[in-house]
Amino acid sequence: MSSVLLPVILSGGAGTRLWPLSRRAFPKQFHNLVDDLTLLQTTALRCDGLSGHEVAAPLVVCNEMHRFLVADQLLACGRPASGILLEPVGRNTAPALTLAALHATREIGDPVLLVMPADHVIRDEQAFTRALETGVHQAADERVVTFGIVPQTAHTGYGYIRQGEALDDGVHQLDAFVEKPDQETAERYLRDGGYLWNSGIFMVRATRWLELIESFAPEIHQTVTAAHAGGRQDLDFVRVDAEAFAACPSDSIDYAVMEPLSRQGGDCVVVPLDAGWSDIGAWEALWEVSHQDEQGNAIHGDVMTLDAQNNLLFSQHRMLAAVGIKDLVVVETPDAVLVADKSHAQEVKQIAERLQAEGRRPKAEGRSEHEFHRCVHRPWGTFEGIDQGHRFQVKRLTVKPGASLSLQMHHHRAEHWIVVRGTARVTRGDETFLLTENQSTYIPIGTRHRLENPGQVPLEIIEVQSGSYLGEDDIVRFEDVYNRRDET
Repeated sequence: MSSVLLPVILSGGAGTRLWPLSRRAFPKQFHNLVDDLTLLQTTALRCDGLSGHEVAAPLVVCNEMHRFLVADQLLACGRPASGILLEPVGRNTAPALTLAALHATREIGDPVLLVMPADHVIRDEQAFTRALETGVHQAADERVVTFGIVPQTAHTGYGYIRQGEALDDGVHQLDAFVEKPDQETAERYLRDGGYLWNSGIFMVRATRWLELIESFAPEIHQTVTAAHAGGRQDLDFVRVDAEAFAACPSDSIDYAVMEPLSRQGGDCVVVPLDAGWSDIGAWEALWEVSHQDEQGNAIHGDVMTLDAQNNLLFSQHRMLAAVGIKDLVVVETPDAVLVADKSHAQEVKQIAERLQAEGRRPKAEGRSEHEFHRCVHRPWGTFEGIDQGHRFQVKRLTVKPGASLSLQMHHHRAEHWIVVRGTARVTRGDETFLLTENQSTYIPIGTRHRLENPGQVPLEIIEVQSGSYLGEDDIVRFEDVYNRRDET
């Protein structure tokens, strides 16, 4: 039976265990950790080998902060999304899938939904495609399908799936979900051979999911339906009703539907998947899936080693030298450096949480390393901090061709702009004029202004800010082509 397959990409994770590379404003799914594509892009291309089925453009569920990143990255890899659904608050995977199913039934009909987290690695794409072929046939027959990872080690960081009765094509009835085990239990699972890691990848018809969520979690169904019905289109994005969605209970696909369905003997099956899978849940997991040299070092960036073994060495900004070290994680970014024992990689999350707690202090005292990199992405391009001191800071702005910053003003700072590459169209008060390379202008405090790139090459500006307060929240927007008037 041929079915439309709709990839549904859940992109709500923050990846705090991969700090300082992964941060709230730019988490791990938007980084190219294992090859030239980001994890999100690789996920979007994952169905390319599937034959005999129509594969729709991916549907993405993400938070509002990441919407322009999602759109830009999918466009860059040739897979623009069929829709980008924005969650005003995170409510776990069951509401996210319900939102996707409601959108799919309205826009497509009744496709088979392939639900995938945006931040997983699958090395053997052919094995994954074969598992998809099996799963599509099962889902088309109204079964709910999950993909269980064939375990290679007695891992205690994953939940497990216990397989039941064997069916056709290597598929098993799903007997039960099992919580993360202790070491002894995990070793027993590995010896028994009837257990798989829970991958968080599912397949189900859109209408079938809506039936199940209404039956097992009616409050989720009710609140998400109301949120979706009250939604609106905003450029390339779908905004749901924020108040209705915030009232939704937070629950996972497993807890909300799969576990009660399996306990009732419902028609849910598991497809074993042996395809080099990893959720890159911590730095140690990235070391495991990365290419390693003869000494077991996984190297990213400009790194030189001497008598170093079994390390993950990640340099993003400067040359990194590692001498006489073993079993360490060393990650260098422009504004932070992490040094950790691989066996303590899971605990990096606690550093990110401490930074987040310190970030809640007053603006002058708070930290931002948990949320932003030194280079911050915006829909029009990027800005990067170069230097700062008392009452001044210097930034480099890169504006994409044809892009425009909002018409805005600042209460507490003035700005000097120097063009180092490209052509700028500047609005300053009632004036509009062009600047070319090596030309500059001054924006006084309280003056409405806008910066645009009318050219065909990226526009690079050096911006010198001066004033009593230089925070990003000192922006009053009057017009914005990206509809960010109420955002900072």
